Amino acid sequence: MRRLAGMSTILFVIVIVLMLVVSLPTWLLSVLILANLSLSLVVTAVAMGTPRPLDFSSFPSLLLLTTLFRLALSVSTARLILLQANAGSVVQAFGQFVVGGNPAVGFILFLLLFIVQFMVITRGAERVSEVAARFTLDAMPGKQMAIDADLHAGVLTEAQARERRREIALEADFYGAMDGSAKFVRGDAMATLVILLVNVAGGLLIGMVERGLSFSQAFDTYTLLSVGDAIAAQLPAILLSVATGIIVTRSGASGQEMAAALGGQLFGRSQPLYVVAALIAALGVVTPVGLVPALALAAGLVWIASRIAAMERVAPAGAAAGAGGVAGAPAPPPAEPAAVLPDPVALEFGYGLLGLADPERGGDLLARVTAVRRALAEELGFVVPPVRVRDNVQLPPQAYVVRLRGVEVARGEVIADRLLAMSVSEAAVPGIPTRDPVFGLPALWITPAQREAALAVRATVVEPSAVIATHVSEVLRRRAHELLRREDARAFLDRVRQEDPAVVEELSPQVLPPGVLHRVLANLLREGVPIADGVTICEALADGAAQTKDPDALTEVVRRALGRSITRAAAGGGRLAVVTLDAALEQDLLARVQRTTDGGGGLELDPAARDQVVGRLAAALEPALSQGRRAAVVTTPLLRPHLRRALERALPDVPVLSYGELDPEAQVEPMGMVTSA
Repeated sequence: MRRLAGMSTILFVIVIVLMLVVSLPTWLLSVLILANLSLSLVVTAVAMGTPRPLDFSSFPSLLLLTTLFRLALSVSTARLILLQANAGSVVQAFGQFVVGGNPAVGFILFLLLFIVQFMVITRGAERVSEVAARFTLDAMPGKQMAIDADLHAGVLTEAQARERRREIALEADFYGAMDGSAKFVRGDAMATLVILLVNVAGGLLIGMVERGLSFSQAFDTYTLLSVGDAIAAQLPAILLSVATGIIVTRSGASGQEMAAALGGQLFGRSQPLYVVAALIAALGVVTPVGLVPALALAAGLVWIASRIAAMERVAPAGAAAGAGGVAGAPAPPPAEPAAVLPDPVALEFGYGLLGLADPERGGDLLARVTAVRRALAEELGFVVPPVRVRDNVQLPPQAYVVRLRGVEVARGEVIADRLLAMSVSEAAVPGIPTRDPVFGLPALWITPAQREAALAVRATVVEPSAVIATHVSEVLRRRAHELLRREDARAFLDRVRQEDPAVVEELSPQVLPPGVLHRVLANLLREGVPIADGVTICEALADGAAQTKDPDALTEVVRRALGRSITRAAAGGGRLAVVTLDAALEQDLLARVQRTTDGGGGLELDPAARDQVVGRLAAALEPALSQGRRAAVVTTPLLRPHLRRALERALPDVPVLSYGELDPEAQVEPMGMVTSA
């Protein structure tokens, strides 16, 4: 159907071009003139019935094509008038019937139609189009910011935000095109007047010189035909001018057809109609305008007002009876309240921090949270859910809370009108002692005027909104595995399918169940391993899934495939200090691994034994960590995931690697071996 419509449009343009150079028979010209009038009526009816301007987004292009078609008809008609003094039955009818066969009356009637179209409708529509285009373009940044704010607040999903941004772009394009299309309508009106004058002057010359007609005969013949042609062209032009005015003056948010909107708003209340009926009746009695027509019109208005008043009386009763109910009928039982799911991620703050989230007051918290999500998407390889940002009057004024699915996971306090200075002593820069909410480091709250003094002593100065955004970023990074949904795992496969369809085909649900894939990806994110390299991950899973469906075992297979990037991330571009476990300790810990029914497992250590292992590892790592160097624990692949989970609370920032994923080219510095004794 779409292809047929496209071919029809191309054929229509070709016909327009041919009409400019090929002489048409009178019967075909009459058919085309009636088709032009019908098309204009259809366009006007569609414009009146369109709820929103964007629902008729093809109107600017249609306006151009119909204008060209009308001008081509005028050229064809002028050719027949000058050559044959006959332009078909339709032009003859407009010349004889519409203007009564009087050329002078016809010319005056055409001038009146021209003035109505050119001076009123076209000029007004052109001005409205220009203003609408300008205001739409000026409002685009604000609308984009509103969409971003709703996206951050969780009101919109990513798909809804993209759709709204697309609508804003279409709206700007539409009103810009309408601004230019209005010029076509204005030019068409001028062209019709010029064609009329040319037809009259040319007809007089040809009739008197070539046909031997007298002046009066030539004037009557050619003026009637020219005026008939002009009026036949002017009526469709006026209709399209009206359609243009309707489109550009519609409210994009009304969501109603024009007839319904006008009827509902103009005849929505009975009181104005009663007042008008009384004034019309008084006008008929006091003035000689005619008592009968005035009273008849007043009676009609009173009847309409009484019907509206009856509807106004029914509406409150129906509302009291219940939505959609009838007065006197029993109200339906109240609907059960819908369950409200907690937001995946929410940032709540006290009223003292409202300014940080208000762009009109210079707050940039929303923009920073957006940047955090964008950076995490690039770093981790999947898009974390939107962060719902809102105030909470139950919190202290300067406090903020980060929640995951309604559960508080982080809390902090900032001072909105101060800056956080780290790595500086109070003796160097006076301030309010505190601790960095993100990493717990000693810090000071200083005034903006002290920024330069703090920077002079090489302190790190951070704005309060940046502190909150950094805290949110750290929470999302550490808990990304909790935010990964089955839908994200499916999107992961869709992304890989675009790069390497073959490897995704190997990972059918029979080979690798979706739940196992989700567990593997969550295991990687839990230890800070990005899942951006989807092809490598899927290739490793395709190889490993033939031997096992255990998520932990498959995670180790994937980690070995990603060994180079894991090692380099742990080393941070420098030398990596490593601590190993002796064989006896590894065997002892492996013997304590307890498998669970869901394929997981863990080290079954009593608190004393756990503290002993953690203490020895921490002591071995201390020399490197105290110097700010990177350090890691290296063990066997079988023990690695269980040891990492045992250490993640006590040593959350220390990576645990296996021998199989160490990059041979990495600079590794052994720091010692932890024994069981």
